[in-house]
Amino acid sequence: MKTTTGRKVLMVGDGINDAGALLQSDVGIAVNDHSTRFTPACDAILQGSMLYKLSSFLQYARKAKGMVATGFVVSILYNVVGLSFAVQGLLSPMIAAILMPASSITLVLMATMLSKWKAEKTGL
Repeated sequence: MKTTTGRKVLMVGDGINDAGALLQSDVGIAVNDHSTRFTPACDAILQGSMLYKLSSFLQYARKAKGMVATGFVVSILYNVVGLSFAVQGLLSPMIAAILMPASSITLVLMATMLSKWKAEKTGL
C-alpha cells in the first residue's frame, strides 16, 4: 500500500479492530501487553510499555536487513570455497558431511550474536 507520494505506510495499532489496516500497510506493528495474544495481521508485536522505543525498534529493523545480507554473503563464500575443494577432489565426503552442518551452526551463531549486539547498540 503506497501513498500517492510513493511513500511507505507504517501502521501501529492493537490488532483487534484495526487488523485490516495492519494487514494492508507496508509495515504493521501491533501494540500488545499480553504476550499470549496472537495477532496474525501484523509484521511485529511491540509490548505496550515499550512503545516509546519505537524509533529504536525501526532502526534495529533497518540494520537487520544488513545482517541478513551478511549471512547470505558468508554462506555463499563458504559454499564457493567448499565447492572448489570438492570439484578438485580434495574434500572427502565424510569431511563435507561434517562441514555442512557446521556451516549452518556457524551462521545461526553469527546471526544470534550480531542480532544481540545490534539490539544492545540500538538500545533495545
